Amino acid sequence: MADLGRVPRRFSRRTLLRGAGYAVAATGALGALTGCGVPAAYVKPGERSGKDTSDRDKSLQFANWPLYIDTDEDDKSKRPTLEEFRRRTGISVRYTEEINDNDEFFGKVSPALMNHQETGRDLIVISDWMAARFVRLGWVQEMDRAKQPNVAKYLDPQLRTPAFDEGRLHAVPWQSGITGIAYNRKKLGREIRRTADLWRSDLKGRVTLFSGLDESFSLLMQGEGVDVTRWTADDFHRMCDHIDKLVKSQHIRRFTGNDYVKDLASGDVLACQAYSGDVVQLQADNPDIEFVVPEEGAELWAESLMIPNLARHKRNAERLIDYYYDPEVAAELATWVNYVCPVPAARDIIASSKDEETAALAEDPLIFPDGQMRKRLAIARDITADERLEFAKTWNGIVGL
Repeated sequence: MADLGRVPRRFSRRTLLRGAGYAVAATGALGALTGCGVPAAYVKPGERSGKDTSDRDKSLQFANWPLYIDTDEDDKSKRPTLEEFRRRTGISVRYTEEINDNDEFFGKVSPALMNHQETGRDLIVISDWMAARFVRLGWVQEMDRAKQPNVAKYLDPQLRTPAFDEGRLHAVPWQSGITGIAYNRKKLGREIRRTADLWRSDLKGRVTLFSGLDESFSLLMQGEGVDVTRWTADDFHRMCDHIDKLVKSQHIRRFTGNDYVKDLASGDVLACQAYSGDVVQLQADNPDIEFVVPEEGAELWAESLMIPNLARHKRNAERLIDYYYDPEVAAELATWVNYVCPVPAARDIIASSKDEETAALAEDPLIFPDGQMRKRLAIARDITADERLEFAKTWNGIVGL
């Protein structure tokens, strides 16, 4: 494997995502298929697998997000962990950075999937809230976990049982993360410990929240004491009423996509909803920026690897997934992307690095959450197909979409 001696610092790939436009797309494309229950969209279990050519064709097509994998320091077109996989297995990976937005990608592959056709991709990475749609629609194949011993052994126990995919047989986390609160402690002059601290008068007009429904709702409900693993429609509307009042009183500066990073770095905003991986990288330039998992809790999420229906190289894709769950490989990836590593065993490998900066990552709770932090993390119940249209309409009305 490549040396873990250098820690690259760069903008997170989340800074490339589109912000406000996504929620509108969710109401349209997703609502048309899942909210209205179009029968033709669902694919029955017996119609999901195709002829697997993995034995004679040592290749696979892997679609991922930009800036979401390790790259060679001298040649950015090279990806050391993928090169090592080819050396170990003889399987070459055609890697594309084509996923810039969950809904945009949904629109790209949905015509093929709903019409029982190949997508041309053997492996994709999408956010778990979108992965839930794919599972419900029967658009992804169940993996053979008996052929993935590393996944079975090393997958973070806290990520093993999402409500949308019992046993995680259809989705395996690529990386994980936390939606919490980021703030500039020096400029604010006090600590933030609870979500309610965002609503104090000294932050009026200096707070931003995420515009996306799926990105924002969990933390805001947790701030009101809701158990997000089993929240109700009443919980959702009560939260919306509260946020609506804060918007009308001009306490909330605006709703953002991933441009919150620039607002926080410039000081235009003092506190905001934020992703843990972004803050790890922001802190490298500004140690005054802190990330908080509120006392009442924050959302633990994942972006997961999935094998689409009729993929021609299913076995090769399963091998690549299991390869990334080798703790040494997971450690290599974690030092680059700086999100929560879904392989806790990678921590000891990073800690043993001779490079002090790299070794320090093992102690960063935003990459390897400690026990106290984990007690405050929860995976939210997904918004169901029946709920989505109504809830998106309510939320978009508050956000101004």
